[in-house]
Amino acid sequence: MSKPLVAILSGAGVSTDSGIPDYRGPQGVWREDPEAEKLVTYDYYMGDPEIRRRSWRMRQRMQALTAGPNVAHRAVVELERSGVPVRVITQNVDGLHQLAGMPVRKVLELHGSARSVVCTRCHARGPMEDALARVEAGEADPSCLTCGGILKPATVMFGERLDPVVLGEAVAVTKACQVFVAVGTSLQVQPAAGLAGVAADHGARLVIVNAEPTPCDEIADDVVREPIGTALPKLLRELAGTGI
Repeated sequence: MSKPLVAILSGAGVSTDSGIPDYRGPQGVWREDPEAEKLVTYDYYMGDPEIRRRSWRMRQRMQALTAGPNVAHRAVVELERSGVPVRVITQNVDGLHQLAGMPVRKVLELHGSARSVVCTRCHARGPMEDALARVEAGEADPSCLTCGGILKPATVMFGERLDPVVLGEAVAVTKACQVFVAVGTSLQVQPAAGLAGVAADHGARLVIVNAEPTPCDEIADDVVREPIGTALPKLLRELAGTGI
């Protein structure tokens, strides 16, 4: 008998054990400093050089490029290597699922990647670490080396649309899966939050692993409040051994 397709929607809570703060939780970045949201809002970023300078300084301080995968990321990889069909749909931009060993083709990054930068004019891409090295060398607002346009992280900022191709693939995976695990996500940010409902509507077993209540708890088959670092490995081992 073929093993069930498992779709894992991962949010910021999956990466907090790697030292990367979440954004909307009780100690989230936006709650502690609402002004910080402007630094990742497209219109503010494009229209105000000072916002861009502050945004680059913020990225210098962030741990996204130096953080390593934690036990939750590794548990997902172990499930995939056990022979269970797994697809990761992530709201995170840190690339830690791939660093843990998850095949790139099996990870859909809904909100892009903080490991790259993109020019808003010519769309040339490059490594984030190269842009940050220029900031460290004294360029407060590094521009595109190809055309001189404004550089931004290759992430989806507030006010930008998600890549329709990536979103379409995520919806297709969600409709096809037999198990949908939403882990470390508040399920408040659309359209990602709507995927849990799509999975339930298409007959998948819906499991939510999150410290705080979510809007989808009432339609879930299982809701787990235990810490992700212990709950997710246990859950995925059970899936590897017994299926649905």
